[in-house]
Amino acid sequence: MTPPKPNSPQAQPDDLRLTEQRNPRSAGIDRMSALEIVDLINAEDRTVAAAVGEQREPIARAIAMVVECLGKGGRLVYVGAGTSGRLGVLDASEMPPTYGTQPETVQGVIAGGYEALLRAQEGAEDRPEDGAAAMDDRGIGADDFVLGIATSGTTPYVHGALRRARELGARTGLLLCTHASDEMRRDNDVVIAPLVGPEVITGSTRMKAGTATKMVLNTISTAAMVQTGKVYGNLMVDLTVTCQKLQDRGERILMDTLGLPREQAVALLDAAGGHVKTAIVMARLSLDAAQARRRLEAAGGSVADVLRTPGG
Repeated sequence: MTPPKPNSPQAQPDDLRLTEQRNPRSAGIDRMSALEIVDLINAEDRTVAAAVGEQREPIARAIAMVVECLGKGGRLVYVGAGTSGRLGVLDASEMPPTYGTQPETVQGVIAGGYEALLRAQEGAEDRPEDGAAAMDDRGIGADDFVLGIATSGTTPYVHGALRRARELGARTGLLLCTHASDEMRRDNDVVIAPLVGPEVITGSTRMKAGTATKMVLNTISTAAMVQTGKVYGNLMVDLTVTCQKLQDRGERILMDTLGLPREQAVALLDAAGGHVKTAIVMARLSLDAAQARRRLEAAGGSVADVLRTPGG
């Protein structure tokens, strides 16, 4: 497809936000076959990982801040509207079943509240005072890290939340998919800006921008959980059995790490109250569940640290 001429309106849009510009590669999508649309979207999606990779250093800085805050008993709080807000809530909601965190440790705040998860709440994102109130409602403080998610970079609700979070002493970050202004970089402790370019459907940021957001949030929360002792090797050992799937996963982790047959893994997991991390320490150090839990608490929850402690 022929790219737009440099002096065309498409090439020089009034709106400088990348998320609102037209993508010349998809200008004729309404005349494409289903297979051509699949190929086009797939080709655009392949660019997302590279854009996220270019933000590796600010992502790593954000992780370090999150780990520091969690180590002080603080929280990671995502704030967004629309797709951005839903992705923040999604990532936060995955932490308790996957890593055994308390529900308040990682939180997702979305403009419009719970109803906005299921149905768009038009206008909710336009009220910065509501974002500020959400920070007050959650008692945000100096030990918390608040990450605003606004792919266009302009969402008033998010900026209102970040301003109030800073006033309350929290560290803040901003995740967007367009060029960050000097003010954004000056005001926040870290800015993450994967430039995924214009969307296949103009302004539909649930697509490439949404994918980039999901990748960044996955990386931040996963790395933070690893560095706070929620993982042993590459196993999610801090899970607690709450359903049949997790029961099976817990048993298989014990079978793999301890070389146990299924029957013994079942009995050990039951003795540990369904907590895999406790079960591993029990078996490796010949302790009962209470003793194992105390050792883990003293080591900040790290199985590796418990097992390499002298006398352990």
